[in-house]
Amino acid sequence: MTSVESTATAAPIVDALNRISASASVPVSVYDMRGRGFNDYPQKHLAALTDRNMRADLLEGTHSLWYEQAMWLLHEALRDLDIATASVPTPIRTAVDSELETETRWLRAAVAEYAEGFEVPESENRRNWDFGDPFVCFDGGLVGLGQRDRDLMDRLEADASGEELQEAIIDLRTLLDVEAQIDIGDAQLQLEPLSITAEPGDTDGYFLNVEAPLPGGKYNRVHWAVAVYRWEVDVWDEEGYPTGSHGEPVVHCTIAERPSITDIVALLKLATNQAQLAAWTQTPIGEKLANTDFVVTKRYNDTEYHSCPE
Repeated sequence: MTSVESTATAAPIVDALNRISASASVPVSVYDMRGRGFNDYPQKHLAALTDRNMRADLLEGTHSLWYEQAMWLLHEALRDLDIATASVPTPIRTAVDSELETETRWLRAAVAEYAEGFEVPESENRRNWDFGDPFVCFDGGLVGLGQRDRDLMDRLEADASGEELQEAIIDLRTLLDVEAQIDIGDAQLQLEPLSITAEPGDTDGYFLNVEAPLPGGKYNRVHWAVAVYRWEVDVWDEEGYPTGSHGEPVVHCTIAERPSITDIVALLKLATNQAQLAAWTQTPIGEKLANTDFVVTKRYNDTEYHSCPE
């Protein structure tokens, strides 16, 4: 491959290529175990590695939460590769395109050999692939792609109807888009409960959750919500330090429709200190959290709460 002399230029290209390889090859390297079966995940996403016209399809599928998350990651990595190579010399861009074509060709051939017995011609340039052994792991592992996340998300959608699954996939993409737009160390996407948590400063204080509905109506979460929680200590050690705690809701904003990515991002950018979260907990029912469009629908007081009339 044509060399890139500048580390600053090469690093994002290599990172994007690694993420593309992982996101593309992991789904064809594992079985879809939902329903206690041993089914194959789709392979149509491989076309997007070399055909730009196929990229939009990566964000339109409805297969499963885990697979569609992998497709979002693949789409994001391809976009980042475009950004990283936007201003590089033509020979480098040509070499990158050739790398994607080579990767796709050998991956397709290896999968066909494994699944259908087609013999792959020997070549000193062959990319070795085995089922259960994808080409590349990134970030020290398979972030969002590993078996633990796959099992969690499979369980999450287990009782969902087809329509509920489709809505949950859109909700997941919304949360992934939000996470991609924020650069706040205290905010973190939680895959299993389909939420983003912002916990600024002292972890003994408050934290904010942006929560999507859960497929199948799990835990009665059927609407989007924004809520401020307060940590309550459950266990103290012999020296009087807390060793176990749980979050108790203080104020809750039920949202009738899926909020916009812009509104969620703006909320999280405000939730950067404990003082802001504490101020929001004082918001009366029926009023908006300050500087947001989210209206408080419930206030909690210990084990009792007050809410807006249905």
